[in-house]
This record gives sequence, structure tokens and C-alpha cells, in this order.
Amino acid sequence: MLIAAASGRALAASARRAGYFPFVVDAFGDQDTLEAAIAHVRVDFARPIDGDKLVAALQTLACGRECVGIVCGSGFEDRVDLLTNIAGRWPLFGNSAETIARVKHPFDFAAICRAANIPHPEISMMPPGEDTGWLAKRIGGAGGWHVLSVQDADNRNADIYYQRRVDGEPVSALLLGDGRDAVVLGFSAQWTAPTAGHPFRYGGAVRPAPLANDMKEAMTAAVERFNSAMPLLGLNSADFIVDGNSFQLLEINPRPGATLPLFEPNDISLFALHLDACAGRLPVKTPSYCAAAMAGAIVYAESDISAALAIDWPEWTTDRPVAGSHIKAAQPFCSVFAYGETAYEARQLAQRRIATLRTLLAAGAP
Repeated sequence: MLIAAASGRALAASARRAGYFPFVVDAFGDQDTLEAAIAHVRVDFARPIDGDKLVAALQTLACGRECVGIVCGSGFEDRVDLLTNIAGRWPLFGNSAETIARVKHPFDFAAICRAANIPHPEISMMPPGEDTGWLAKRIGGAGGWHVLSVQDADNRNADIYYQRRVDGEPVSALLLGDGRDAVVLGFSAQWTAPTAGHPFRYGGAVRPAPLANDMKEAMTAAVERFNSAMPLLGLNSADFIVDGNSFQLLEINPRPGATLPLFEPNDISLFALHLDACAGRLPVKTPSYCAAAMAGAIVYAESDISAALAIDWPEWTTDRPVAGSHIKAAQPFCSVFAYGETAYEARQLAQRRIATLRTLLAAGAP
């Protein structure tokens, strides 16, 4: 199975659990990605992606092998032409390029929400008359890197649109679609790791999100209505802002995303569920997990790292850079995870582990 994503580690690990042999193209080539993958090629996923180089990398991995198909993660939301090219070469397990283009275009997304009676923020393709109360986003953006204040955005960029800012807490629903129906596998609460230049940079997430049952039911119903209007395939996520007893749907991420490791089940892999859903089969019951709560967070480099050290990594780390890797300041260095009896406990432990890791790294090596 071919896998292409900005970070392919979670998909590759889940594919191995499902009994597949993953051949991975991603931007990092971390230790644990290389351990899970049968073969790997590193390609820069920074905008604009070099489509010729990425397809050539996939062809190198596929050469002489019988490939079942390809699963694409993050990195293609604004390159539907590249996804169309890939889908013409190998069977694509996931949403079509046409579906992704519609879901990620702000006007189409808003129209679907209106038709499905789903609360969503006001949008505009023109710079708003007021700087406050609005955010600038890039069409097809992901991970929070592209979200800026109106003052900081390049308003001449044709890919920019504007979304009215809404108050509340970010919550994401992981969902599985078979092209007709959709089921929500669970909800996670998310947080940011802001910098001066990227105030909404993704920091991490914890499951389960602290939601009352009636809110979960209402948000699940909203996801189902969206899917009825725009059928989704495989693993997707829906990002909400929750404020008390109300919510608004911010966006749909029409591909496997960052919270996958939090929802990896005990008895089956998410990768297997993804492929089953793409074949028209949804699970008859919600998967079970090894712990009541789990948190995952990204550790960003605080300064340039010219060459990552060869260290004895703690077992609660993932996305471990290969020794000698160059990592720029503010870029992902690794990830940490933590379990707990409650979401609060899991998140607090993850934060302590980030501090522990930084102390160990500052001292030389764990």
C-alpha cells in the first residue's frame, strides 16, 4: 500500500497493524516512520509541493511491486490537480479530488452548511471593513499555520478568504464515511501552540472532549446532515467551535488527520476501518480503546537544530527525528503522548512530558 502525507507515521503504523506493507512518501522520514514502512522516500511538502517529484517518488516505491492502492493524508487539500494525477495511476482510497475541492472551498462549504442547517461562521472573499473580529485563512490550508489576523495577512493573495471569528473551545469529530452514510468515532478537544507569526499553530489534542451527551448528539447530527449533502469517504474530521450549549462548524478535513493516534482501537486498526469504509462497509459498533483518555502533543523546536542527536528516546515519544536531521526553529521536532483516567489527567501528563523532554534535551541527551 502506498501512503503519501506531510507526515506518514501514523498511517504507516496503522497500516502495519492491519497487515499491509506500507511504502511511504512524507516530509520527515522520522525513525518510527522508517520502522513502520517497508520503504520510504522523503519529499518536501511545503507549498508549493513539487508534484513531479512526489509522483516520481511514488513510482519509485511502486516499481516492480503489486500495489493495492494509495492512501493520501494531509498536504493535498490545495493540490487537487496533483491528487487527480495520483488517482489516475493508482486506486485512491479516500475522497476524490472533486469532493476535496468542494469541501475545502469556503463558498461551497458554506452553501452545504446552509442547506443542511448547520451553524457556521460568516465568510467573505473580500477583506472585511473591520480588522477585528475576522480571521484570514488560506483556501485548502491545514494545521492552523495558515490562519492569521486580518492585519497580518497578505490581502493581495488570491487564495485568501476571511472568516468571522467566533468564541469558544475547539473540538474535532473523527468520522468515517462510506460514500452514503457516516459515523462519528469520537470527539477530541484541541489546543494551539501559538507563535508571533502563527497564532493558531496546532499544538495537540486529547480524547474524549468534555462534551455533554446532548451536545455530542447535536454535533453528530450535524456531521450526518453534512455527509448527506456531501457524501464523504473513509476517515475525515470535522472541526467545531463549542461555546456553552452552542457550536459552529468551522471546516471539514476530508482526509485522515492529526488525531488518528488518539483513536487507534484495541481490536482493529483505523487503517482497516478506512479501507473498509472506502469499500462501502461501516463498523457495526464503536471501537474500544486501551485507555479512558489519551492526549497527543507536538513538540516544536525552539531554535534551529543543525543536527539532531542520537538519543535514547522515552517510550512516550513519537515522530522521532533521525540522528543528524536539520530542524528549523518553530518546526515540529517530535511528538509526545500520554494516557489518563480523564482527559484532564492525560493532557496534564502530556504537558509535563514536554517539559521533561526539553529538560533532557537541554542537558545533552535522555
